[in-house]
Amino acid sequence: MKKSIYSMIILTILAVLVLIGCTGQQTPTAEDNVMSTNTGSNLIEGVIAEGHLEPVRDTTLSFQGVGTVAEVSVETGDQVKEGDVLARLGGSSDAAYAAAQLELASAQQALKELQDSADERRAQSLVAVDEAQEAYDKAVDYYESLFEPYEYDELVYIRKVTPFGIKRIPEIKTRKVEKGDDESIADAKEDMDLKLAQLEAAQRAAERMKDGPDTDQLALLQARLDAAQAGVAAYAITAPFDGFVMDINVTEGEQVGPQTWVVKIADTSSWNVETSDVTELEVINVQEGQAVTFTADALPDAKMTGVVSEISQASYTQSGDVIYTVRIQADEVDPRARWGMTVEVVFEPLEN
Repeated sequence: MKKSIYSMIILTILAVLVLIGCTGQQTPTAEDNVMSTNTGSNLIEGVIAEGHLEPVRDTTLSFQGVGTVAEVSVETGDQVKEGDVLARLGGSSDAAYAAAQLELASAQQALKELQDSADERRAQSLVAVDEAQEAYDKAVDYYESLFEPYEYDELVYIRKVTPFGIKRIPEIKTRKVEKGDDESIADAKEDMDLKLAQLEAAQRAAERMKDGPDTDQLALLQARLDAAQAGVAAYAITAPFDGFVMDINVTEGEQVGPQTWVVKIADTSSWNVETSDVTELEVINVQEGQAVTFTADALPDAKMTGVVSEISQASYTQSGDVIYTVRIQADEVDPRARWGMTVEVVFEPLEN
């Protein structure tokens, strides 16, 4: 890379200067050590780095299901829009795909039936409320009656002496009580509470259906439909954003699964450069917003520009050096440039 060539040239120049100094020439003064580029302002030396050109967004897509590739509807280089179907699974022998299709149809039918029967179910719910109200009212009346004095007739047998001996003679006697016994009151209270719970449940059901299908059932069936649609969607790949098809990895009739990538797409409306060799000694001379120029190795006649948009806070080690990735937002890029091209980045010097 050019950065290595520049380093070798600088080292050679330094070696020549050392040899000249050893010939006995006059010791340089402090003024002689000032760089010729210093014109009065304090500049921090610029940085030269290697990087690679990348689209602003890219992704590699795979099927979430397993099966036979039934269709690849795009070719490399095609422009696609968000939501476009790029490829599908679903051969005639794919049982899993058939099951997903069946579940989708079943979920759609269940939701349609609920919507079609909304008026009938709403009428039934109102009838259920009336019946539950009537049963509750009766339970309340009976419970309250147990706390009022009441009379009742009781059949008793009285022993009497007759010419034929002692006989048990039946007789009706009227009894009067102040209130019902505790067991009867407890049973009536329990029945009244049950009827109230049934009434409230009927009222809630009617409330859920006052504007259409039962909202609880509707939510459940909608969730089922969403899951079924997701199940079928696992057998198709759609574009997540506008862009271009960069590469395709499958053909129709091929058996694939989630482990096989299918298509790569990228948004090339703008480009970034990511550096790969900015060291810990150099990154201190780089900051966000700093202007840069860069040239692709394959396009030495095309000088492009950009600004530093991001500097990684984490580092990694490469050949013993601590490296930080610098991301650069490119301005207008030469139309001949391609994803992944190696570029040489020159960071403009910073003022101290």
